[in-house]
Amino acid sequence: MDHHINIRELVNIRELAAKYRDQTALNLSELIRCKSLSMAEKEVQQELMRQMREAGFDEVRMDGLGNVIGRIGHGSRVIAFDGHMDTVDLGNPGQWDFDPLAGEISGGFVHGRGSVDQKGGPAAFVTAGRIIREMGFDRDLTVLFVGSIMEEDCDGLCWKYLVEEEGIRPEVVVVTEPTNLNIYRGHRGRMEIQLSFNGLSCHGSAPERGRNAIYMASRVALEIDKLNQRLPGDDFLGKGSITVSEFSSGSPSLCAVADYARLHLDRRLTWGETKESALAEIGLLLKGMDATAGVVTYCEESFTGITYGMEKYYPTWKIPEDHPVIQTGARVFEQLFGAAPTIGKWTFSTNGVTINGLYGIPVIGFGPGNEELAHAPNEKIPIDHLEKAAAFYAALAYSL
Repeated sequence: MDHHINIRELVNIRELAAKYRDQTALNLSELIRCKSLSMAEKEVQQELMRQMREAGFDEVRMDGLGNVIGRIGHGSRVIAFDGHMDTVDLGNPGQWDFDPLAGEISGGFVHGRGSVDQKGGPAAFVTAGRIIREMGFDRDLTVLFVGSIMEEDCDGLCWKYLVEEEGIRPEVVVVTEPTNLNIYRGHRGRMEIQLSFNGLSCHGSAPERGRNAIYMASRVALEIDKLNQRLPGDDFLGKGSITVSEFSSGSPSLCAVADYARLHLDRRLTWGETKESALAEIGLLLKGMDATAGVVTYCEESFTGITYGMEKYYPTWKIPEDHPVIQTGARVFEQLFGAAPTIGKWTFSTNGVTINGLYGIPVIGFGPGNEELAHAPNEKIPIDHLEKAAAFYAALAYSL
């Protein structure tokens, strides 16, 4: 896996990343101008393809779901860079100090929705592709650059499609979600669980004749709060968590006992916790009740017209710090920037849940931008980060 990069190549990469610094920022600005909520990414995907072609990629195509795949090289070994092109919505416009879709470049930053989460990563990897093409990339390697879709709606669904429908299974994937230019090697998993409670309706004037589903659900909700306090932890990933994210109920009228209630649970899974263990914990809380628990299923139509889905269970994953891909990344970072990287983890979830959690493909995380600005107003990314990320991606391609 580890092919040492020489000094001349490192110098060339640094010089070219600096040369294309302004172009990288401009490319990101153009991507930000394309509003791209999940399932509405068509415009941004077309712009990404244009940028890849302009950068001289060997092949640029779109798969059936709508993921964009740029290729450089035609070697026997395959690595991939991944960045999702969809964003969350803008939120309260009054909380923004600038137009979130203008892609303003000023003060050393590119401003706008998706700059950090996470169009900055793809803008940087397009430049990385340009760099390795210009340097006459000669490794026995196929490098894929994936602009994936629907991640904000369903983490990892895009890579389920790439692996299972496109037959793409790289030996390493670089996830370019924001890491503040640190190297990340995992994060907690998550799942969405729905609890349904069946009561017995009766007239509200005599509630003792019925069985109120709201009370059943409320008792369980309080037990879930207690469960959250006693969930296990992991030295690296931290503690598991669970919370009620939605409570709904129904009855024949507002003058009747509720015969139905539902809780939607957000469950974060630390190392060693699984779908089965999480459901078993909930099962104990429902014992003796007319209630069911199940994992929510996601199934939606992408902008290409394909309906695709998966269970909303996103496995926990972590890569050992001494894994060759993490060590290679750390060495490349030190060679490029003259300092040892911080090696850590994401707080939020990424496509790593399927890439590594489901399929076992090694993942290294490295991306421009601070994840604290993800989904926040006044999202912006340092142009310095874009330049350094482009250099890191190009050098990593030479080293893997």
